[in-house]
Amino acid sequence: MQEKTEMKRELGLLDSTMIVAGSMIGSGIFLVSSDIAKSVGSPFYILLIWLITGIITLIAALSYGELAGMMPKAGGQYIYLREAYNPMVGFLFGWTVFTVIQTGVIAAVAIAFATYTAELIPWFSKANMLLKLGAFEFNATQFLALLLIAFLTYVNLQGVKNAKILQTVFTLAKILALLGLIVLGIYFGLNSDAFKVNIENFWTPYVTKVNADGSITKELLSGVVLWAAVGAAMVGSLFSSDSWNNITYTAGEIKEPQKNIPLSLFFGTLIVTILYILANVAYMMLMPVAGSPEGVSVFERGIMFATDNRVGTAAASMIFGTAAATIMALLIMVSTFGCNNGIILAGARLYYAMAQDGVFFKKAGTLNKKGVPEFALYIQAGWASLLCLSGTYGQLLDYTTFSSLLFYLVTIVGLFILRYKRPDAERPYKAFGYPILPGLYVLIASAICVILLIEKPDTCGWGLAIVLLGLPVYYIWKWANKEK
Repeated sequence: MQEKTEMKRELGLLDSTMIVAGSMIGSGIFLVSSDIAKSVGSPFYILLIWLITGIITLIAALSYGELAGMMPKAGGQYIYLREAYNPMVGFLFGWTVFTVIQTGVIAAVAIAFATYTAELIPWFSKANMLLKLGAFEFNATQFLALLLIAFLTYVNLQGVKNAKILQTVFTLAKILALLGLIVLGIYFGLNSDAFKVNIENFWTPYVTKVNADGSITKELLSGVVLWAAVGAAMVGSLFSSDSWNNITYTAGEIKEPQKNIPLSLFFGTLIVTILYILANVAYMMLMPVAGSPEGVSVFERGIMFATDNRVGTAAASMIFGTAAATIMALLIMVSTFGCNNGIILAGARLYYAMAQDGVFFKKAGTLNKKGVPEFALYIQAGWASLLCLSGTYGQLLDYTTFSSLLFYLVTIVGLFILRYKRPDAERPYKAFGYPILPGLYVLIASAICVILLIEKPDTCGWGLAIVLLGLPVYYIWKWANKEK
């Protein structure tokens, strides 16, 4: 019996917006502000970093809207790069997404879910070692992470309708929960000492370094050094705001994709940008930015030295007291669960498009009777699970934050190329502010890439190496297909 060859257009505007927002909001917003605070010190520059991140994400999303309207096909960004440049550039993107970006995020988010679950159910702790064979160790946290990946893959195998319901419910739940934390944080922080301290030190940027003896050193930042620090600190905020482009991979299952993809990109990224900035405002209303690693109380440690970088939990403890850890564990569990569902749903569609072009496993280009790419979902789950077991997903994500930004940059440049190459192509939606805003994105993203290459040469170098490793793989795959 021949498998069904058409995808079902089950995703409306609300579903698509929930995939955008849900894929973006994971655990990052509750953690990364701690490292950003150490890098720039000033409340103003912390908020500026989140604002710049939000602005460039919105500009990119609005620019992608034009490409999505032109090419409303499964595979999204892979298709845009293939058409703007050539099949090899599209493959390099797809290769990086499969080997590290998508699967690495799935692994990291699954581990985050399991880690916070362990706070409520200690059996799932990393300390609970289930198997040890030489250097290989398998703990209960990894076990739960694998279960989560398997369960969400199973849900997605049952058809896009089930996956979208789950996505919408969990995304709405975490948006409301995060909004609740923001409102309460601002309300309780209005007359707090932390708010007054942060206002007094609002403008002065400085980097905070922890010395070997546990003491801290502060160095004022200015000029080029300041902006280099801002650019380097954006790694965390960019990672927390990533995966917004995943909706483009699912174009084959979206109703009226020419209209709904651009709108969902705009609404989803705008919602998350506003929430992220307000969350940081709430943090600063409740805790001082500056602190000490030796501090006993949440107030003394500040945002910089929140225990295990858990700024969200530290802020919640100022409102809920001892119940904060449980409340935040539940919120992050909901957040990471919904985030992983959206990422798992979207990623398989990209591999499906690659397989259709003969540059991925042929079987990944087929659909099951529910109209979803079954083998693509299986192979994605398998590789993400291996990354969970290897424990290297954290490093891999560091390597590919640069690669992700680089591909966003190359894709926006592709917008200009396609305007030149295909001036008469149907464009139901045109990039807002073209050519000024997309051009501004190219300049800002290029500057950040240069800063990251200078400030973090090791991680960025490895990220670039992973991309370039795809070159021989591409030619091997093409050669293998010719031989058949």
